[in-house]
Amino acid sequence: MRLRETPEEQAFRRELRLWLEETLPTLPPEPPFDDWEAKRAYDTGWQRRLYEAGYAGVSWPKEYGGRGATPSEELIFLEETERAGAPYVGCCFVSTLHAGPTIIAEGTPEQRARYLPPILRGDHVWCQGFSEPEAGSDLASLRTRAVRDGNHYVVTGQKIWTSHAQVADFCELLVRTDPDAPKHKGITWLIMPMDLPGIEVRPMRTLTGESEFSEMFLDEVRIPVENVVGAENDGWRVAMVTFGFERGTAFVSELLASKRLLADLVEIAKKTPWRGATAWDDAGIRDELVLIEAELEAQWALTKRNVSRAARHGTPGVGGSVFKLAYHETRERMGEVALRILGRARLALDDPTGVSARHLDHVHQRLYALSLSIAAGTAQIQRNIVGERLLGLPKDR
Repeated sequence: MRLRETPEEQAFRRELRLWLEETLPTLPPEPPFDDWEAKRAYDTGWQRRLYEAGYAGVSWPKEYGGRGATPSEELIFLEETERAGAPYVGCCFVSTLHAGPTIIAEGTPEQRARYLPPILRGDHVWCQGFSEPEAGSDLASLRTRAVRDGNHYVVTGQKIWTSHAQVADFCELLVRTDPDAPKHKGITWLIMPMDLPGIEVRPMRTLTGESEFSEMFLDEVRIPVENVVGAENDGWRVAMVTFGFERGTAFVSELLASKRLLADLVEIAKKTPWRGATAWDDAGIRDELVLIEAELEAQWALTKRNVSRAARHGTPGVGGSVFKLAYHETRERMGEVALRILGRARLALDDPTGVSARHLDHVHQRLYALSLSIAAGTAQIQRNIVGERLLGLPKDR
């Protein structure tokens, strides 16, 4: 992993920074958090702008609409867009950070040609259909059944925590195709068009009041056999590729946003009355904030390593689980420090008099951090992965 930028990378940074300075002031205002059709239009509109400017899929192959750039340039892109306050991927999260990279790594040439360009153009939004009510941490226990019927699979079952399902065009779906095989061996990774008959989506409201996730009910949904990614009954291995991207590289933008969030918290601490001075004057608070900053910097270095490995081997590997564990713990602790600094404002979730939007953001972020112990695999699952695959410990019985 190189730590110094090449002249080409420095030029890329300057070019991108100039484009962002010219483009961001022309964006429309963000829609309300609960208007999902408007959010889809806003997020896919931003994705389209990136595509037209040559910044969509920075490290994706050129033949599918990407830039074909180096992993270092992709990190520069993420750094600069976060620094400039550019829109987050939003509804395009699963499309660009999970499904697309998995299809690049495991899909057929025909699948890559069919699905990757529309993802980069913002034409298609994807959701993730992995978890089930009885198969969350133990995902390999999933029971959504796919029975082969000629050139189709007939799929019946239920999914939960299905991100952006209410506005999605396609779903990355895990199904059981061999009920008699060991549970890790009888799973298949399918591409499911969301307009097929038999699909019912029910949005769920989270602790923060948003409805990003949905329940999804599948009643004899017929999915073409050609939509298998990888091979039949090899879906668990393909899912591990997806999880590698989800844990190792899909959190990059979020990590950079956390560094910005920490800087904002420091500014709040310097202005918040605290025992006759300010919160920043308290040595204990200051030490905690500095430690969190050091941890985020270490995680940024680990991210660079994971991205470099993904460039060489196609996936981030177990480093993604190491990052996920460390990042979750840091965000939890940062949220606790934020609530102490905010004092009475930490009780606000809406917009009461005297509580600024900045303060409310930190309250919401603390609640969001609770989900990081579960998202992309629970902390217990990550520890098992690190123990078995990195440390060589015996498998968990």
